[in-house]
Amino acid sequence: MKMKFIYVILAALLMGSQMSLSAQNKDNKERKQRPTPEQMTQMQTNQMIKALMLDDATAAKFTPVYEKYLKELRECRMINRKPRAEKPQGTEAAAKKEGQKPAMTDAEIATMLKNQFAQSRKTLDVREKYYNEFSKILSQKQIMKMYQQEKNNANKFRKEFDRRKGQKPGQGHHHQGQRPRTPRQG
Repeated sequence: MKMKFIYVILAALLMGSQMSLSAQNKDNKERKQRPTPEQMTQMQTNQMIKALMLDDATAAKFTPVYEKYLKELRECRMINRKPRAEKPQGTEAAAKKEGQKPAMTDAEIATMLKNQFAQSRKTLDVREKYYNEFSKILSQKQIMKMYQQEKNNANKFRKEFDRRKGQKPGQGHHHQGQRPRTPRQG
């Protein structure tokens, strides 16, 4: 009789711990959801307003312009992206299974490079267009600080991305035959 009681208590404790574990897993999944592009834009805009220490009137003028700027830059970055749903075919799939990148043909490399040039050109056009818009709202020192802040953020994202991929920060982001960049002093 006493053993039955102990088993019932142990079973109740086990079920209770399983329920709390599944609740924790559910909480973790909810927390790990990526913010939407709109939420990211809002967070970046708020961060920039704080970094530039803008007053309310300037922030009100700056916010819609900066949000459009970020949206256009995001569109530039998406130009050469392949949808995640695309699965490699044939030799590409075989090379992926072996953990190698498939060898690209000269024509594929040329196309990829030309696409990168076009993407860089488009990004530069957007930055130049919005520089003129920002000049109507911000001082030149503030614009420079904004660009520096963006560069710092990009470096932080890159380091975090590398960390999550299990690499040391900076690995995998320089091309063959080139040395990795070293931070400037000053």
